[in-house]
Amino acid sequence: MPGKGRSIHVDGVKHGAPIPMGARVGNMIFSSGIIGADPSTGTVPEDLESQCVFAFANMKTMVENAGGKLENIGSIKVYMKDRSQREAVNRPWLEMFPDEDDRPARHAIEYDAFPPGVLVQLEVIAVVA
Repeated sequence: MPGKGRSIHVDGVKHGAPIPMGARVGNMIFSSGIIGADPSTGTVPEDLESQCVFAFANMKTMVENAGGKLENIGSIKVYMKDRSQREAVNRPWLEMFPDEDDRPARHAIEYDAFPPGVLVQLEVIAVVA
């Protein structure tokens, strides 16, 4: 990232507000809200399962675009409308982090102030060595 600013972007995924997908400060990566938009179209699918898959994929891309890897993620907050969404969140979570002894911390938060059509959102903190 030499010569670049601290903002981190994910091609095809944008916020409605003028904010980046994340920021890198020193060896720390902080995300904004990472939504489950399809980066090939920029749109958010209607179904929860697809949004969860895209959200985790967008999270991975954001961390990699900042010079990190999945192993650098220390904490993930999952914002969801209600606890009934856990199964849809757990599927891509388990695919991305299959080893129960090598996962980041995770905290689920019930939240109901999403932009229209958004059903789930991630927020991460990572430390790059």
